[in-house]
Amino acid sequence: MTPDPAASRDAAHDRDSNPAHASSQTPDGHRVLASTRPLAVDPLLDDPRTRIVVCCGAGGVGKTTTAAALGLRAAERGRKVVVLTIDPARRLAQSMGIDSLDNTPRRVKGVDGNGELHAMMLDMKRTFDEIVEAHADPDRASAILNNPFYQSLSAGFAGTQEYMAMEKLGQLRARDEWDLIVVDTPPSRSALDFLDAPKRLGSFLDGKLIRVLLAPAKVGGRAGMKFLNVGMSMMTGVLGKLLGGQLLKDVQTFVAAMDSMFGGFRTRADATYKLLQAPGTAFLVVAAPERDALREAAYFVERLAAEDMPLAGLVLNRVHGSGAAQLSAERALAAAENLDEPRIVDQMDGKAVRNSPDTYDSSGSPVSSDSPASSASPDSSVGSASPDSQVSSVSPATTGAEDGSPAPDPTVEQLTAGLLRLHAERMRLLSREQRTRDRFTALHPEVAVAEVAALPGDVHDLAGLRDIGDRLAAIRPELPTSDS
Repeated sequence: MTPDPAASRDAAHDRDSNPAHASSQTPDGHRVLASTRPLAVDPLLDDPRTRIVVCCGAGGVGKTTTAAALGLRAAERGRKVVVLTIDPARRLAQSMGIDSLDNTPRRVKGVDGNGELHAMMLDMKRTFDEIVEAHADPDRASAILNNPFYQSLSAGFAGTQEYMAMEKLGQLRARDEWDLIVVDTPPSRSALDFLDAPKRLGSFLDGKLIRVLLAPAKVGGRAGMKFLNVGMSMMTGVLGKLLGGQLLKDVQTFVAAMDSMFGGFRTRADATYKLLQAPGTAFLVVAAPERDALREAAYFVERLAAEDMPLAGLVLNRVHGSGAAQLSAERALAAAENLDEPRIVDQMDGKAVRNSPDTYDSSGSPVSSDSPASSASPDSSVGSASPDSQVSSVSPATTGAEDGSPAPDPTVEQLTAGLLRLHAERMRLLSREQRTRDRFTALHPEVAVAEVAALPGDVHDLAGLRDIGDRLAAIRPELPTSDS
């Protein structure tokens, strides 16, 4: 269907006249698209109906720190919070006052207010072991836990971490000990593997390979072996060659022992997936103002919408700012060049020597009123100046004296010009970040955004996490100006 040009013009007019889509300009003339609305973090955390906050995004964008800061802020506002994190940096655990995190929630000390903050790190194998122990009788659980294939699977099989994160989330929610669970999703090539894990598990359990491996156990005894020999001998022969006879036996033993638990895996996975779609869950996409990170964030937003997952907004970390934004990069560079120009006037022995047509004759030799140029011999050092000697005399501040002594300290003008160039680089960085944010906002104007200013260093303690939380909750965060 061909779009109506008139309708397109009307829509464009409505969009431009809508304050939610209003645009402005930065001091250096770049167009800024206003966000539809700022992300209201505190109302989200204060709402008792919010039971789960999921922080998702690409790796390396501050996702774990954001989850910890949100958990601390919610706890200090009166909620009982547990933060489930995946492979956090050791310094982050120490910032919470905990030497190490494990599969058991540990209470964080030093939290202000009436709330509580607990933190834990997903132990993939231990979570898998707990599932087996909870849903199998002791003999079967022992057989599973000691099975070589299970030990390999639980230690690092592809997709196991994502599924175990879902399992642990379901366990925490079922215990109902905390009124808010903050989840830091696993770092993976595709961060939405966290959402796909239940579907992949269901596909695996319903797959042909599992049915083949379960066939002998389901039929039982000699009849089962006869069935296998008649109907599946070719398949198992191929698997035996690919996997090795002992490994195939381990897999068959594992699958047979897990048979009674497969239905429970699927049921819990489906229940957790529905829990993520429930109104009490809020997804926060975490990104940095970089092209690749925001491209990934846009993909997250679209996938969450397609999966009917409730998106609360975008957290944009490491946003740079300047307290001198009114001075554009172009003006700063022009001022630096103007300051550089006086450097062609060099102070030599207390006298100014200016490189100008008035002080040089046509051959490039300095003209002295006391010594006519015609009386200077070609070999005289007074009447001739080679190009090298001219270059040396023009910039003694940068090349130093000919006797090898150190160059003099930079002048005020040189230092000022250098600072202006640094400011120009900073403004160019701000401009790139703004253009990147504008592209995301143009694609997804409906997404609320919270910007967190770039910090000069890492977060080392609860005070640092509080600072991040304050910046997250600020409607218009104040960006640092000391390093502009």
